This record gives sequence, C-alpha cells and structure tokens, in this order.
Amino acid sequence: MVKKKEFAVLGLGKFGLSLAKCLADSSCEVMVVDRDAEMVDLVADYVVYAEVGDLTNKDFIGSLGLSNYDAVIIGIGDDLEASVMATILAKESGAKMILAKAGSELQARILRKVGADSIVFPEQESGIRIGNQLVRGNYFDAIELSDTYSIVELPLPESWIGHTFISLDLRARYKVNVIGIKRDEEMIINPDPKKTLMGNDLLVVLGDNDNLEKLRKVERDDRKF
Repeated sequence: MVKKKEFAVLGLGKFGLSLAKCLADSSCEVMVVDRDAEMVDLVADYVVYAEVGDLTNKDFIGSLGLSNYDAVIIGIGDDLEASVMATILAKESGAKMILAKAGSELQARILRKVGADSIVFPEQESGIRIGNQLVRGNYFDAIELSDTYSIVELPLPESWIGHTFISLDLRARYKVNVIGIKRDEEMIINPDPKKTLMGNDLLVVLGDNDNLEKLRKVERDDRKF
C-alpha cells in the first residue's frame, strides 16, 4: 500500500485555505496552522490536524514534527518578518522541503536565503494549481507550459529497467515524448531510442497532463510491489 503524502500548511490566507482543501480533497494527510482560530475553523473539517499557534515561536514550531512531512508550505500573508521567521524555524525543525509564498521578487530572494526551497507567487498561481502539482509529486521538477501541458521528471518504473524506448513505444501507448534522460550527473538530450534504460534513470517527459498522470500511475503501481 502506497503511503499517503503528508503536507503542513503554515498560514491560512486565501492561498493557504485553497491549497489545504485541494490537498485534502486529493487524499493527502494535511496539517494546517494559523494564529487566527477563525481561519483554522474554516478548514478544520477538511484536514487531519488543525492547530492554533504562533508561527514565529520556536518552541511551538518545534512541537509540530515538521520533519515528518513531505513538504511544508509557508502561506503567511503580507507579514514578511513572520514569513521569514517561520521559514527559518521550519528549516531548523528539519523540514524536508519548504515552499514559501512571496509577494515580490525581493521577498522571494529573502525567503530563499533563509531556507525556502521554492517560491510561489499567489497572484500568478492559485492554491488549487499548486496543490495539484504537489499531489502529482513533481512540483519541484515540473515546468507547466500551459494549463494542460507540462514537462516533468519521472523516475523510471521498475518494470521498464533493461528496456529501450523502441520496445516500450511510449509515444504510441501514452502519447508523450521523452526529451531527455537524467543519468547520475549527466543529462542526455534527445536520447537514442535504442538506448537501454537503467534503474537510476530519471525521464524528462513532455505531454498532456492527463497522459503524464497515466505514466506516473505506472511508476506508482510498480512501487507497490
């Protein structure tokens, strides 16, 4: 059985609320935290854990167990100081991946310097879209070309090890195009279709999001066994 993904959303403005609900609707384990009890109440019925607390308090942040989550999202609004402090404390608490909301490029640079792994600008990207990307498991390794087409990195399914692109016939079966292979430190662009695939390969794939999801399902199903 595949373990459910777990996310912590710290800060519940419009962006944080929509993101938390999207992740919960996608069967993820979600914890939300905000200092405003009314905001927490708005989403408490959707999530597994809902806490009221000060996101700039070191002891409180340390009590949340952030190292256990797949990603921590800092969704604090216009309070840059609080956002910076929450990012620092989340990093110190062992958060594996931190996605921080920013309102400007200057804020983004500051948040990156204090530990944010990735930045989102809510004016440009909705909480629902970010949630869907997180659920797909490739947010930090994806480029959305449009609402329907993306380029993603995909771990090679175990059942494909030792095969070639000719034998797999991915374009016909899944209607996607493999535009590269990441193999150790090497990036192989436009790989030879006769090249034998190896277990540590990451495929760089271009396609319709629905077709990419079918491809991800193959990889997820392989990991069940």
